[in-house]
Amino acid sequence: MEFWNSTLRNGFILVGILDDSGSPELLCATITALYFLALTSNGLLLLVITMDVQLHVPMYLLLGQLSLIDFFLTSVVVPKAVMDFLLRDNTISFGECALQMFLTLTLGGAEDLLLAFMSYDRYVAICHPLNYMIFMRPSICWLGIATSWILGFLSALGYTTYTMQYPFCKSREILDLFCELTPLLKMACADTSRYELMVYVMGVTFLIPPVAAILASYTLILFTVLRMPSNEGRKKALVTCSSHLTVVGLYYGALMVMYILPSSFHSPKQDNILSFFYTIVTPALNPLIYSLRNREVIGALRRVLGKEFSLKSTW
Repeated sequence: MEFWNSTLRNGFILVGILDDSGSPELLCATITALYFLALTSNGLLLLVITMDVQLHVPMYLLLGQLSLIDFFLTSVVVPKAVMDFLLRDNTISFGECALQMFLTLTLGGAEDLLLAFMSYDRYVAICHPLNYMIFMRPSICWLGIATSWILGFLSALGYTTYTMQYPFCKSREILDLFCELTPLLKMACADTSRYELMVYVMGVTFLIPPVAAILASYTLILFTVLRMPSNEGRKKALVTCSSHLTVVGLYYGALMVMYILPSSFHSPKQDNILSFFYTIVTPALNPLIYSLRNREVIGALRRVLGKEFSLKSTW
């Protein structure tokens, strides 16, 4: 089989969900709207958490980190995809492809672990409220955040370095929204079976424990909530937990199909849809589900905006 030197040619061609859609213009408008929603909601939440001292507690520190990850994750993918569609130029250089894959894997890995740590935070807050500031003291909180970022960075570095050293065939088309590991391996002109097994093992190691931790946390939360004497409090907690689990299910479900389920069980079109969910849909939904329906966040938002408007009026 003939090889092509991806470092000297024009790189790869991204054939993503926009090119494989029956209504690409409508889908492009939808993706753009979701992108601006993700930027606005996550950016606003970051601003409020940073400026309002009443939100300088572990729960909102973790939410701020989630918003930071989502802000950058969707920005790594969407602008490139939309501009490629508008300019009718889907090419991406070898170096840009490697960088995009590294950033998405770093941010995705960090979010994967952070969501599990956030479920632990909710478990402590609901099941052990009197010991909350002991179990979630600043040192533990920052340790969880640092661990999420460091493990995400190291896994992404290993995946990207090893994947991009393969020789690639004459076909330059990546059948995905962005440079992702799975479609790139399908283009390799070498035996990738051992590496794919390693990716599978790493995927199980990286995804199954956080999912198990989340399910265990919310199961214990459910038992605690069902014993609450107040019907209103019980109903509110159940609605909150169900919305959290819905978003988490979308995110982890997409990642598990991509990195754990064998490639023979899912097609490139399905991979495109899954990539769309965990890089565009969940970053837009997370701040709405986790924070912007919260009374404390709404109150802090009013205080911050009130300060901004009062400062402008004095000028």
